[in-house]
Amino acid sequence: MKHVKVYGPGCKRCNATEQMVRDAAAKLSIDVEIEKVIDYAQIAMAGVISTPGISIDGKLVHSGGLPDAAALETWLAA
Repeated sequence: MKHVKVYGPGCKRCNATEQMVRDAAAKLSIDVEIEKVIDYAQIAMAGVISTPGISIDGKLVHSGGLPDAAALETWLAA
């Protein structure tokens, strides 16, 4: 199971990013546990400069704007 953190205050883009992660995981038949991180201090400590951000299994893979769907699938499959 992959542990995915979506960093952001709960804005529209952050919610869309979470849904993109769910959709990509379902498409790839990968079990994911998604944690939403909305605390600004924790977001900053993770190295996220611009939200939304995504980390997979402790590695920050995206920061700022909606992720590319193909890249998201690549990150989840790795």
